[in-house]
Amino acid sequence: MVDQVYNARKQKQKANFWVETNWGIAQTTCMEQRNRQRSMQGFSLIELLVVVVIIGILVGLLLPAVQSAREAGRRAHCQNNLRQIGFAVLQFESANRVFPASGWTQVGQGNPSGTYVGWRAVCLGYMEQSNIRERYDFSQHWWSGSNLETGTLVVPAFVCPSTTSRISIPNIVAKPPRPALTLPRPLASADYDAVMGVRPTIDPATYDATNRFSVMHRDSRTRFAAITDGSSQTIMVVECAGRPNVFRNGKPRVDSQNDQGIGWIDSESAFSLDGSSSDGDREGCGPISGCTVAINARNDNEPYSLHIHGAHALFADGHVTFENMSVDIKAMAAKCTRAAAELEAF
Repeated sequence: MVDQVYNARKQKQKANFWVETNWGIAQTTCMEQRNRQRSMQGFSLIELLVVVVIIGILVGLLLPAVQSAREAGRRAHCQNNLRQIGFAVLQFESANRVFPASGWTQVGQGNPSGTYVGWRAVCLGYMEQSNIRERYDFSQHWWSGSNLETGTLVVPAFVCPSTTSRISIPNIVAKPPRPALTLPRPLASADYDAVMGVRPTIDPATYDATNRFSVMHRDSRTRFAAITDGSSQTIMVVECAGRPNVFRNGKPRVDSQNDQGIGWIDSESAFSLDGSSSDGDREGCGPISGCTVAINARNDNEPYSLHIHGAHALFADGHVTFENMSVDIKAMAAKCTRAAAELEAF
């Protein structure tokens, strides 16, 4: 009797275990089927929208940082370009005991033939561009003979990486004695040029024909001793980006054309600081008449870059600074003369 009761209980336990086991398997199988159906259905529309919004927010946060980092890299590259140029100019001065002229129209150091030749051409040999210098014919004006073909060769140190692609200008207006030119190939550009000095209208009480010049100007023979304002206080080369295309406040002006700065080979591309109106449409009218902007209002022969907030400048001692576009016009003028003694006021 006892054995029968024990066997009955044991069979009942086995039956309960079988039921529980199969019920658990059934639940597991059901859950797997549900998960499989859910995975086959994919994301819901709301889930997808949430993911898209999150990705958009992340891109919005990262894109300005990436652009800022890229511009910082371009500015550093541009600064290095000017340092190379400064080294070449100082090497020329060491070899000839004078700084190069911004452009020659007569016989001078570096220009024994008395042809029209610019400062960039005579500095090529000091900046690892001897192959281009050897192709330049210094016995001819820069627009004569084979020189126009040589002028199509790109010199990387003359090009700012922030400058946008240029529109080729095949027809160049005359600037006597240079005739009008039709170019079979566009000339290689230059985004840096000598600032010859300042226009006296910026401050007529301070500047005149005797003290308005900087280090390099037309047919100049400037020695270090002539920079009485100090070589570390005197700008000799500035950015003037985008030429020969014309820009106003960062925007191209296709309705205008510049007769200067048509390539690194151009000997007449240097300019004086004139000061311009805030819209860039007027220049040289003086601060009283609204020409109070020194940088980045216009690129046709004024300091100009496609960087944000300012432009680079190379000083006579070889160092490079980034000049803010909000700089006072008279303070900028003081830096662009070599012997006006006006820096004491700033």
